Amino acid sequence: MTFFRTATAVGAMTLTALALSLNVSAPSAAQSLADTRSELIDDLPPQDWLNVVERTEKGYRNGNPEADAQLIEFISYTCSHCADFAKQGDSTLDLAAVGPGHVTIEVRPVIRNYLDLVVSLLVQCGEPAGFKGRHRAFLYAQDTWLTKAVNAPQSQKQIWARGDANARVNASRALGFDDIMRDRGFSMSQISACLRDEARAQKIIANDEADRIEFSITGTPTFALNGETLANVGDWPSLAATLQERFRPAPQESVTGG
Repeated sequence: MTFFRTATAVGAMTLTALALSLNVSAPSAAQSLADTRSELIDDLPPQDWLNVVERTEKGYRNGNPEADAQLIEFISYTCSHCADFAKQGDSTLDLAAVGPGHVTIEVRPVIRNYLDLVVSLLVQCGEPAGFKGRHRAFLYAQDTWLTKAVNAPQSQKQIWARGDANARVNASRALGFDDIMRDRGFSMSQISACLRDEARAQKIIANDEADRIEFSITGTPTFALNGETLANVGDWPSLAATLQERFRPAPQESVTGG
């Protein structure tokens, strides 16, 4: 089964269920989330919160900071499950949860290897408003650049493994990260400056180490809801089911007593 077919089926069903759980209008279950131009999208509440992005102490938060549900995503940019989650869940969460202001999502990077640090530095490069675009660009293109990394000569991998500024620049050039960033309006000098920001690199690593302890992170993706790590939730279907259950409206008593 291809990703597009899976994402459409899962996305349509979970958008409806999440919207009902959060008391939001949703398009028909037959609506394909891949077609954002459909007039059915107009039936949703105004997506005022989608473009509200701010840098936090350990990541980037999107949505209404006063939302009842505060979700943290702990992701590794080299984790295939994290890329699958982004492809399958981003549209639904945007439309049914973040946009209407019911849920805010904070993304924090988990550094499992040297490439995670390279990508995290680039994703955090520039203004907060562009974070979501950069974040998704790297995850959605993961199949392409990660295949290049796996097939790179051992000598080049050894250079990247040094983890210093020059190694990060080398990896970015070789794996096409520069192209991803240039497509988003960055100059080569800006890209290089972000990759060479050692203070930022060490801050990302320190934040990751602290989060691993505080939230008992043993794999990616990991999710925390209102400060509580969600056990046995490691993909989009399980997160969607958890959100639906947590925010399911309470049953209404019959006015007739029957």
